Amino acid sequence: MGNPDDNGYVDNAHVDDVHDKKKEAMDAAEDRGHWGHKMDFLLSCIGYAVGLGNVWRFPYLCASSGGGAFLIPYCIMLVLVGIPLFVLELAIGQYTQEGPLQVWENLFPLLKGVGYAMCVCSFGVAIYYNVIIAWCYYFVFASMQAPLPWSKCNQTWNNEQCFEKAVPCPNTTAITTVATTVASTVTGTVEAAIPCVPNGTDVQTPSEQYWNRHVLEITSGIGELGTVRWHLALCLLLAWIVIYFCIFKGVKSSGKVVYFTATFPYVVLVILLIRGVTLEGHLDGVKFYLTPKWEKLGEAKVWADATTQIFFSLSVGFGGLITMASYNQYYNNCFRDAITVALINCSTSFFAGFVIFSVVGYMAFTAGKPVAEVADQGVSLAFIVYPAAVAAMPVSQLWSIIFFFMLITLGMDSQFAFMETIITAAVDEYPKQLREKKWIICIIGCGLLYLLGFPCICQGGAYVVQLLDDYVAGISLLFLVICECIACGWGYGAGRIGRDLIRMIGYQPWFYHWFLICWKYISPATLTFVVVFKFVDYGPITYGSVVFPKWSESIAWLVALCSMLCIPGVAIFKVLTAPGFTFREKWKVVTTPRDDKYGDMMESASERKAREMD
Repeated sequence: MGNPDDNGYVDNAHVDDVHDKKKEAMDAAEDRGHWGHKMDFLLSCIGYAVGLGNVWRFPYLCASSGGGAFLIPYCIMLVLVGIPLFVLELAIGQYTQEGPLQVWENLFPLLKGVGYAMCVCSFGVAIYYNVIIAWCYYFVFASMQAPLPWSKCNQTWNNEQCFEKAVPCPNTTAITTVATTVASTVTGTVEAAIPCVPNGTDVQTPSEQYWNRHVLEITSGIGELGTVRWHLALCLLLAWIVIYFCIFKGVKSSGKVVYFTATFPYVVLVILLIRGVTLEGHLDGVKFYLTPKWEKLGEAKVWADATTQIFFSLSVGFGGLITMASYNQYYNNCFRDAITVALINCSTSFFAGFVIFSVVGYMAFTAGKPVAEVADQGVSLAFIVYPAAVAAMPVSQLWSIIFFFMLITLGMDSQFAFMETIITAAVDEYPKQLREKKWIICIIGCGLLYLLGFPCICQGGAYVVQLLDDYVAGISLLFLVICECIACGWGYGAGRIGRDLIRMIGYQPWFYHWFLICWKYISPATLTFVVVFKFVDYGPITYGSVVFPKWSESIAWLVALCSMLCIPGVAIFKVLTAPGFTFREKWKVVTTPRDDKYGDMMESASERKAREMD
């Protein structure tokens, strides 16, 4: 029954119209599909949020930014930025049942460019992220050799700079040959068989030369891209084939794969930790990781790094969380899911630090160096430092395969979400033309991204990966999320989002008003501080000791602008093409949320519960 008007009559036409809209919205949601089980969604979110950065960036960042003291700004930024934005993206995705493009058409059409920017960021990251996975595949295959090819200096790619172990020579007693140097004491007797080298000599480890001179055959800089490394091209092809077969049926297929890919890394981390704490020197690494340096808390850079790490670690802003939440059932408790995933993600980062630094401590012990000289992050940690440590362990092939297979599974979950974001955005934009052909879109997308990844697997490809990693989702992603906060907190309204959340979960969540304040004020203000700091602290792009030329920075900024310009560009287009004769009329159209969103058509969770009790 509809509500009677002032004369007591029921507007049956209106009732029929509302009923038709509700049926149409529910049919559209069913056509899109839903997760087969609630755990499919939860594990997908965990797999998406827990990625390579949790293992190869957070531990080093924590150790170099104050040790245990770094956890203070890290946890504060989790509360100010991380969890509020995580809840926000899950809530709007689930309420509208739309991907990263159509969700803004529903909430605040003027800033639909935020959705396009999200897709551009996901597309850019998907190009080089699978290249990193391809590197891991190569190391898995290379690990099936005895001994490991990066354990000795007797390979064809090694040169006279390769030393398995070396110590500095006394200035007056060094006798140097091409291959080794024997150290003598002041009395002239032989001190040890470990080679010594004069100060200033460029000493390289076997794992370093294996990575740079064999796997990559790296050039001197990004200006020399070189030729394609065809063994890496085959590994990249394998990586994309695996990704395709995991996502071609959408969340119905990827939702099942994550039961393995999201849980296996935890099994491996536990195994590696058990192995790590049995190694000599592991305590030195753990102490380096945890020893608090309270004076670091006074540095703005530490707070900016904490914000950046929590921001990228939770993977907000890429559209993946919105996409995955859009396949939820309407009454799913997305608030509880957001808190759960955020806490698991941060706990994983902290736990991974013990795994990494127990092994780094062992490597420092065997090399006779301070832990600070051995510790590293990113590509260097994954493909130089950790392989070198593994090579010194008994049954090194097994530990190497386990480690790199863990990195593959960590990367795959994130890659699933990047691809699902891009594909869902396209299919939601043109559902009649593309929904039945989703598997074809997957083939086209994977094939295109494979070809676009070729510059990353050339001899100078590592430089391209570094450039993309710094600029595809750097300042541009921070700018994107600031605009997302404006669109949700001010355009659509933080209060509306709060009410929508309550309609779905059936109760007012903890610290409800805190989230409203964060969405409108605290989160965008904090991210603005980070953006300003990054401009003030701006420096050239580097890969190891190689500084990129100025022209490459121009290309990097063009890459960053590809996503950033989507926001003002689409806003101008929406205003120009909006119905109306005056600017005021057009502005009203593009700033007014739709009143027929999927969530608007559904009864609230409390109404549903009351009806079921009756």
